[in-house]
Parts: sequence; structure tokens; C-alpha cells
Amino acid sequence: MKFFIDTANLDQIREAAELGILDGVTTNPSLMAKEGISGKDQVMKHYKAICEIVGDGDVSAEVIATDLQGMITEGEELAELHPNIVVKIPMIKDGIKALKYFSEKGIRTNCTLVFSAGQALLAAKAGASYVSPFIGRLDDVSTDGLDLIEQIRLIYDNYGFETEILAASVRHPMHIINCAEIGADVMTGPLSAILALLKHPLTDIGLAQFLADHKKAAEAVKA
Repeated sequence: MKFFIDTANLDQIREAAELGILDGVTTNPSLMAKEGISGKDQVMKHYKAICEIVGDGDVSAEVIATDLQGMITEGEELAELHPNIVVKIPMIKDGIKALKYFSEKGIRTNCTLVFSAGQALLAAKAGASYVSPFIGRLDDVSTDGLDLIEQIRLIYDNYGFETEILAASVRHPMHIINCAEIGADVMTGPLSAILALLKHPLTDIGLAQFLADHKKAAEAVKA
């Protein structure tokens, strides 16, 4: 499973990269705004900075337009920024047309805001590189987001679609584990959810005991 971090915060992206497990980054206009990034020039510069930190990893950059020509224009500009840019396209009618256009042009895409298996099927048919089902947001409305991942996995495996399942809106470490069990290709979420995988009370207890025993042995040698 690939680990992406869902943020536009450069410090968090650096921390994830230094951890040695970062495979990519996903962003959106809300995350950019959260970092105080606005205006086309600033946004483009910020995407370049993210790509430089991530190295070989994919960086999803979302279009703002919702019409076909607007998405094509923005998407082509984003794709020219860096080889690792993946153009993020919304799951709407013109979005499906844009996915097909970019697929034929060899430009990689991430179909975002997916909440049903039917939407995921359309995205794969149109040639999306990634499809992003938002499992956390489904959980918010009392629907099991993990069931959707399982449905999409079955459909894609049935027909050999190459579109990767990018589990988005991941909220906590068990989301990551559950998605890995089901067979999601990628997860994207906050750094906190990834770091939480490190934690276990028995690890802390065991390490404390090892250190205490080492200290006791060292003191015995000195005596």
C-alpha cells in the first residue's frame, strides 16, 4: 500500500518524507487556503515546492474549473509544472469527459469526490489513474466507507481496471489498517493518522524495561 499525506503544509510533508514512508501527496483548494496560499502564481509555486520535497512521488493538484474546457486548460498547465503532478478532477459529467481527454493525452489523473461504486466504475472506464473514494465523509453520514472500498476493489478486479484505489478522507490509524486489509492501493490522510501506527503501549513498556535492565547491568559492572 502506498502512503500519501493529505496536506499542503510543507513542514508536515518534510516530516513524512524524512520518516521514509512517503509515496506522495494529495492537496485541494481548501488545504491550500488553510496554508494561506492564494492566487495562481502562489499556488503554482507551492505545488513546485511540494514536488521537490516528495521527489519521485505523485502529487495530486486539483483544478478549480467545473466546465470541460476550463478543466482541460487548468489541467494541462498543472501537468506542465512537474512530471509527478497528477491532475485532480471532480466526479461530475464534464469531469468524466476531462478524464478521457487527459487519458488519451497521457496525462495522469485522480478522480476525486467519489462516493459510490458507480462513480468509481465511470472513472475507471474514462481512464483515471486514481479514484478517490472519501471514506471518512461517508462515515460522517452513517455509511460505512470501507464497504465502498471493498465494492470498488471487487469491480476493478473483475474487469482488470488499472485505476488505483486511493482511499481518501482517512481519519485514523484503523482506517489505514482496514483499507490495507481490503486491498486499497493507496491511502491518503493526515500525518497524525500515519504516526499513530507507531504507537502501542506494549512497545513503550518493553522499551522502558529494556532501558531499565541496561542501566541496572551497567551499574552492576561499575560496582
